[in-house]
Amino acid sequence: MNLIDVLKKSKEEAGNRIFLIYEKGKKTFNQFYEEVIKLSCGLKKLGIKKDDKIALLLNNCPEFIVSYFAIVNLGAVCVPLNTFLNKEEIIYILNDCKAKILITSSDFKDTLIEINPNRIPSLENIISINSLNKIKYLDYKSLLKSGDTDFIDIKEDDVAVIIYTSGTTGHPKGAMLTHKNLISNVEASIKAIKIKDNDKFIIFLPMFHSFSFTVCVLIPLYCKCRLTIIKSIKPFSKIIKAIFFQRITIFVAIPQVYNVLSGKKIPKIFLWLNPIRLCISGAAPLAEEVLIKFEKKFRIPLLEGYGLSEASPVVSVNPLDGIRKPKSVGLPLPGVSVKIVDEEGKDLGIDKIGEIVVKGPNVMKGYYNRPQETDEIIKDGWLFTGDIGKIDKDNYIYILDRKKDLILVNGMNLYPREVEEVLYRHPAVEDAVVVGKKNDIHGEIPIGIIKLKEGMNVLESELKKFCKEHLANFKVPHKFEFWSELPRTGTGKILKREIRRIINEQ
Repeated sequence: MNLIDVLKKSKEEAGNRIFLIYEKGKKTFNQFYEEVIKLSCGLKKLGIKKDDKIALLLNNCPEFIVSYFAIVNLGAVCVPLNTFLNKEEIIYILNDCKAKILITSSDFKDTLIEINPNRIPSLENIISINSLNKIKYLDYKSLLKSGDTDFIDIKEDDVAVIIYTSGTTGHPKGAMLTHKNLISNVEASIKAIKIKDNDKFIIFLPMFHSFSFTVCVLIPLYCKCRLTIIKSIKPFSKIIKAIFFQRITIFVAIPQVYNVLSGKKIPKIFLWLNPIRLCISGAAPLAEEVLIKFEKKFRIPLLEGYGLSEASPVVSVNPLDGIRKPKSVGLPLPGVSVKIVDEEGKDLGIDKIGEIVVKGPNVMKGYYNRPQETDEIIKDGWLFTGDIGKIDKDNYIYILDRKKDLILVNGMNLYPREVEEVLYRHPAVEDAVVVGKKNDIHGEIPIGIIKLKEGMNVLESELKKFCKEHLANFKVPHKFEFWSELPRTGTGKILKREIRRIINEQ
């Protein structure tokens, strides 16, 4: 089975049922399918063939989902781009995957000015869903051609999507997810959280994120459920209105949203009329206090899960029926194996702390064009997550620490080394360390620790401006501290863990 089989089945079994609701209208499963086929025909006439890469730089909209399926319908590969990245980061990814087409909108006009054949030789066309000034592009609607695409043999092990994740080397890596990876993850997630065909979903988390797309788009499509699309999380009032008017039953968000809601004054009428039956939290750790306060206030089960892009992405979730253990990210999905290993890869057993490794049909094919890094993270079919945790006697998983240096800002991965490498380019900086500081709103915020070169001076505002020229805004340290010395090991290595401890105790 492939994703197009899922699409066809939904169309055949629920054709006249509403699938998408968005600001400007609605689409039934039939209408959605027809637009996917039309766009496929348009892309085919542009010369797109199997295994070609097409990137999406779009905020949440129906065109994102239509484009995704039109791409995979041709046997091509979809590359969703993180909309928070700056132009240099986006250009790097487009070059790395050798994208032939970029589908985008006027929301990104400032970035698009820099995107041209001189900088991205593989790029043949830019397609926009609305008007662009001073940029050569093809109109999205003009590509909706009537006709049928030739039958394309899409195998379950063919790559459907490449999700770029931040890398410890300073450059993102593309996790190749196959049709089988994604469908197996969808089917296992449905069993774990018991989705019903009359459930109604809402998506306001960015569609480029593997967590939100799998849980909030692929699951509703598979189950023939209704999905309401909200462009972004702000203003939150739009989300509240949609919950009431569209009678949303499944609410998926990151911990920061639940943290805000648990402390917010909520009108009693909302609590009385609230249609939501189930909440799901992912992309970052959920504090025990937030879970308890949220469930007590709203009287709705809040299920915390765990995953990573390389696992399509869901690995585990607390069960809807049965015990939900605070501090735990729940049980492995059906068909997914999880164990804890030591540095030599030896299974440690119950309640022992070590690295979490995952095996199952959801584990990625590998990193695009990076065989060595693939071999380092996938060994004998086991995905080495780099996350530290333990498993109790009931098989519940606990995350005790994240990847060595990873900072999670609003659910998005930030690897300090990428920021540090930028800071080292500044002429006044001798040493630079970036660590995460716990924050009630953002989960964590990056803090920069700087040792200046002798006789040099620089203002905090200057360093922030310097970083913004090279990095996405969420990667720019919220604050800089200037230390005369940094703690080091006997061999001279900077003790980042000690710095993190000091910063979090302030």
